[in-house]
Amino acid sequence: MARTDDVETAYFALLRAREEVTSLQRWEEYLRAERARIDAFVAAGRELDGSVDRRLRRALGHNDGPLGEVLEQRRRLLADELHRLPERVEAAERFVAACEAEHDALKRRSA
Repeated sequence: MARTDDVETAYFALLRAREEVTSLQRWEEYLRAERARIDAFVAAGRELDGSVDRRLRRALGHNDGPLGEVLEQRRRLLADELHRLPERVEAAERFVAACEAEHDALKRRSA
């Protein structure tokens, strides 16, 4: 017979595991939204560039290169994180299934 403390401990582990899956899903939403935001920013900047005389843009042009590099680095980081995320979600979901099985087994033993 399982102790009530063991059942409760397993239950709270299950809740934390489910929270992890939810957090990873939110993280994916954030990453995709951030990528879209950066893409929209870059596209809007290109659109604006064409509407102003290049000579007048020179005052801001000195930081176009560094800004582009930073944005490209951010894009690479987002892509890397999005690439690894499915594996993390799968692992978290497997852990939830294991926690559910353990919790169910302990509940049956305590009944």
